[in-house]
Amino acid sequence: MVAAIAWIGTSFYYIALDLHLLPPRRPDVEDGVGGEVWEIHGGGFYRVEKYRVAPKELPEPLHWFKWEAYTTWLSGFFLFVVLYYASASSTLVDRSVADVAPWLAVVLSCSLLLAAWVIYDGLCLWLERNDRALAVLLAIGIVGAAYGTSHLFAPRAAYLQVGAMIGTIMAANVLFVIIPGQRELVRAKREGRDPDPSYGIKGKQRSVHNNYLTLPVVFAMLSGHFPVTYGHSFSWAVLVAMMAIGAWIRHAFNLHHRGVPLRGLWAIPVTAAAAIAAVAVWLRPASTPPATAGSVTAGKAVFRSAGCASCHTLRDAGATGTVGPNLDRAKPSRELVLERVTNGLGVMPSFRGRLSSAQIEAVAAYVSHVSGR
Repeated sequence: MVAAIAWIGTSFYYIALDLHLLPPRRPDVEDGVGGEVWEIHGGGFYRVEKYRVAPKELPEPLHWFKWEAYTTWLSGFFLFVVLYYASASSTLVDRSVADVAPWLAVVLSCSLLLAAWVIYDGLCLWLERNDRALAVLLAIGIVGAAYGTSHLFAPRAAYLQVGAMIGTIMAANVLFVIIPGQRELVRAKREGRDPDPSYGIKGKQRSVHNNYLTLPVVFAMLSGHFPVTYGHSFSWAVLVAMMAIGAWIRHAFNLHHRGVPLRGLWAIPVTAAAAIAAVAVWLRPASTPPATAGSVTAGKAVFRSAGCASCHTLRDAGATGTVGPNLDRAKPSRELVLERVTNGLGVMPSFRGRLSSAQIEAVAAYVSHVSGR
């Protein structure tokens, strides 16, 4: 997340800088400068100039922005390997979703990361001059990825898989398009050739794509903290909705940077807020009837037979496990127990498919009742 903050910060700043540029008005401006902007920050004034292609002489030192992107992807993939691939049978695979062998699930996950870049890059080359059509196809691809992974991986893993696919596209944009294009511009200047402006145009296009994908990826990266989203029966649609809202919000900022006044942008924050509210209402937990003596008794039997006592402490069941939370102290709500038993979290596996819905309801009723919630 630290690396992602640095990467997203540079993306937000440079897109805003680009959209704020105005044609230079001073007579002493160096030939080749296409735009400039005055800024004030940290108690000082700054004047930033952007060249149409490249300056007459190559400056030294020349600062590059690439390691933010590389570090974000490498650290994210490392965590994905440690937390999901290394324990794929309990975190990546959910037998109630798809009966896939753990090794095959890992192969499919890695293959989808590669496929995301190959398909996206192919679309960019095919629709190089048609950004609207490209945006529509990219949106369709994300919807397809969300739907497909929700029927292939465990719910929480599916969210991260989609985020990792988009993050791979973004990092690959830097590695295979933006940085090589910048290196070619530098090489041309060093060799005394006129730089090809097409490299800058392609790099700018991919940078704008990355800019719109930042907030959707941030949500996917943090989605593990929001089980109410990935635990929903239409989790893929929830993911698509949250990603669309993020891109829509980003669009408002970019329009404002381009010069659209705030009064002309009111529709975007209003519709984004309404969409978030609608998703919240959609995700609200259903009301549950109070626990009965029968459900508590049935839940106690499930607690013992399903192996819950080996990991948790619960006085009423005579359980003294230390792997998971002490339920007498935690006093979890019925809804929380229901979600955790259904979807799992961390070392706790998902019991979806292992226990029936009635059994999960019963154990949730039992634990919340006897723990004193």
